[in-house]
Amino acid sequence: MSERKRIYLCLAHMSEADLELKYIKEAFDTNWVVPLGPNVNGFEKDLEAFVNEVADGKDRLEKRVVALSSGTAAVHLGLIAAGVGRGDEVIVQSFTFCASTHPVTYLGATPVLVDSEPDTWNMDMGLLEAAIKDRIEKTGKKPKAIVPVALYGMPYKADKIMEIANRYEIPVVEDAAEGFGSRYKGQVLGTFGRSGVLSFNGNKMITTSGGGALITANEDEWREVMMYATQYRESYPYYQHEKIGYNYRMSNICAGIGRGQMTVVNDHLAHHKHVQKMYEELLADVPGIKVHSQPAGGDYDSNYWLCTITIDEDVRVKGQENAYKKIVTGAIGGAAGVIHAASTATTDCQPNDNVEAMRVALDKANVEARPVWKPMHKQPCYKDVPAYVNGVSEGIFKVGMCLPAGPYVSDDDVRYIVDTIKANIL
Repeated sequence: MSERKRIYLCLAHMSEADLELKYIKEAFDTNWVVPLGPNVNGFEKDLEAFVNEVADGKDRLEKRVVALSSGTAAVHLGLIAAGVGRGDEVIVQSFTFCASTHPVTYLGATPVLVDSEPDTWNMDMGLLEAAIKDRIEKTGKKPKAIVPVALYGMPYKADKIMEIANRYEIPVVEDAAEGFGSRYKGQVLGTFGRSGVLSFNGNKMITTSGGGALITANEDEWREVMMYATQYRESYPYYQHEKIGYNYRMSNICAGIGRGQMTVVNDHLAHHKHVQKMYEELLADVPGIKVHSQPAGGDYDSNYWLCTITIDEDVRVKGQENAYKKIVTGAIGGAAGVIHAASTATTDCQPNDNVEAMRVALDKANVEARPVWKPMHKQPCYKDVPAYVNGVSEGIFKVGMCLPAGPYVSDDDVRYIVDTIKANIL
């Protein structure tokens, strides 16, 4: 197995490459190599057709979509559309990637971090309402927005979130970046709140290499978001700016890739669910290993963007005694860009030694596994923000791990990954 290809967490499916190249060639042939153009318009229409579908014969929705340079940009513009500004507070799920929280700080606002419930790993409803009440009591005003997150594609309890949000008249910006195609009670995530965030980063359910989109509630809001995404230029023959805008539109080249990807999105969704089922079956008899799955019943339809497991703290793993002995000096788990070499090998909140040992063992077997997201309330940059915690996300972070699930992960790959896990348990 030493020459075996490296098995990555998520990779773009390339069977649609010919169609992607067709759209990209058209962009070059027509000189639309800019952050707008026919592919962008077409991709937005494809996305609108997808997100506006509602299961069980219900009426179609009428959401509009703006294609953007990243999911982070979508969070940023969604918060602006919700009226978030300097001095405001925004409730954000703590168990998430930093793109859910950082745009709050871009606007001079403060994230209020809310912990998770144990069944979905998403925002806890009791803590959500407790946080709203406490912020009103402490600050004299209610939070400006609520940002739930579809962690690893798992649907959040959208109806309960919306009931609480509507009762307090707080807009919801759904971070469905990891949940493209996931549904709750038949409705696509990102379409319940005022706006919804999608991501098409290189490891997402579909990819445009880099990119994202914001689902907006109506035509008027779509137009306003579009203005913010294009430097908020007014309709004069020269550049007139009456508000501060951003250069956030998606490239016509990237959108061409997205149009090709949209032709196979349902295949991607089916494959991820198939891989999830294989992990559930193959790991069912392994003591101390549990595959995280959606709650029973028909309400949840997760895309299983990444498949996740938990490893009980009493499971012994080969090499566990050497965990965290060396300082990491490079990127782990697909991290890109410039990083600082860590100053110490450990922090005050990290995965258990057996989880780290399993990650290292899988890495040596050419399988890329990652820890789950470290909760934002345990990140140094958010150590002083309000947080409403119950220990759930910290507990999962200590025992959790993400396994490969992308379209290039074959049945044989899943068996190899599971065999590797079993072989490294003492």
